[in-house]
Amino acid sequence: MILALIDEAMVEGARQTEACKILEISARMVQRWRASQQLEDQRKGPNTEPKNKLTPAEKAKIIQLVNNPEFRDLSPSQIVPILADRGIYICSEASLYRLLRDVKQNNRHQLNKHRKVKPLTATGPDKVWSWDITYLHRPIHGQYYYLYLIMDVWSRKIVGWSVEDCESADHASNLVKRICRRLSIPPESLTLHSDNGAPMKNATMLAALETLGVAASFSRPRVSNDNPYSESLFGTMKGRPAYPKTFKTIESARVWVASFVHWYNHLHLHSALKFVTPEDRYTGREKQILRNRDEVYQKARKKHPERWSGSTRDWVPIEEVKLNPGKNTSVKMNKEKKVA
Repeated sequence: MILALIDEAMVEGARQTEACKILEISARMVQRWRASQQLEDQRKGPNTEPKNKLTPAEKAKIIQLVNNPEFRDLSPSQIVPILADRGIYICSEASLYRLLRDVKQNNRHQLNKHRKVKPLTATGPDKVWSWDITYLHRPIHGQYYYLYLIMDVWSRKIVGWSVEDCESADHASNLVKRICRRLSIPPESLTLHSDNGAPMKNATMLAALETLGVAASFSRPRVSNDNPYSESLFGTMKGRPAYPKTFKTIESARVWVASFVHWYNHLHLHSALKFVTPEDRYTGREKQILRNRDEVYQKARKKHPERWSGSTRDWVPIEEVKLNPGKNTSVKMNKEKKVA
């Protein structure tokens, strides 16, 4: 039938290539069909449907659920953990991605890709921090406010920040001092990682770290991605729909950053943390949250064992987080120490 339609179109003056595009087949396939003596579908597929296949009613219910206002802007990797926290299991994350692809709604979701990092290792909060400075645009071209931001690598929590009108080691050192005093950081228990910018390696900053007993770790020379967590955090911040193109005043910049920090620490389900918030991980609440999710999955598997070909989803908390300065990491401190 397809060959007859193509022949009819060509008789009317159409080109074979254009006719094939309309039918969504290749011209090479048409050539093979014309040369073949058998005009039957030679493809082989399974003769039976999988036992764990979702029913049409279940699929319709899932599509309706994920298109609710609460979930329509979230990816399956966000939706599945949220429902698990409520004691609800609809299907696996992979099945939800396939289902959205079948109804052509997968373009709103993107899987996050994460870089592997080493060798600084954090096994708990306030062991390894990462910090950096980013520009916040002002209305006048070429003028900026500067956001100083420090995050805990293990939990991804933003432990401190400030918005200033200039880039200065004094601002950075004062910020570190305030955070260490507020969190009562013991001397020689923390490593602070940064890139090789001037404020980071300034004598004022290094002297402040030495006074606090904080080790200073720096990226390798000419390696642009050695501070990935801070860079990723800035990307998340500037990728927010509500991120302003410009900040009219330094006060407005501080107000917006404060609202972002609250969202990021307390509401954002972080994909690299098994989809718990940085605050949940920093305070230790993540263990109970992940334990509850695992119970939901075990109950779902017990109810429909035919839909599980292997183990359930891994909800075990991540014990270690590594940072990637490499072998040439420069750690400046009175004595060498190992990050625990």
